[in-house]
Amino acid sequence: MLETILANIPQRDPFLFIEKIVDRKEDSVTTSKLLTGNEDFFRGHFPGSPVFPGVLMCEAVFQTGALLMALKGQGAGNAKTALVTRIQGAKFKNMARPGDELLITVDFVEMLANAAFMKGKITANKKTIMTIEFAATLVEGQDV
Repeated sequence: MLETILANIPQRDPFLFIEKIVDRKEDSVTTSKLLTGNEDFFRGHFPGSPVFPGVLMCEAVFQTGALLMALKGQGAGNAKTALVTRIQGAKFKNMARPGDELLITVDFVEMLANAAFMKGKITANKKTIMTIEFAATLVEGQDV
């Protein structure tokens, strides 16, 4: 499943925060990321009590959203890239730590012109870690 992700979004290691597709429906996709504890950002983000940074949680949701757009027939396969244009309502409810497997779900809400409106959620250990609403627009690949 990593091959499908790599074929549809431009991010690569060390800035790729989704590893596999867990579930796919017409208007939603769930991906996952296992936090091994060996990721470089854990060395400096609360040493001794490492926490997955909230901004990287957002990025994992945005990458999943870009994947959803591509799987719906927009995005990389059409030489276009999804870029985030609006973020609202980000709520961080619990922490994600080394050893957690994150389940990242993005639901498509609506498409207006070239802007896709989506909702995202991350869960781990049956707890909601964060929720967010966001919009992304499609740009030509060479404009990124």
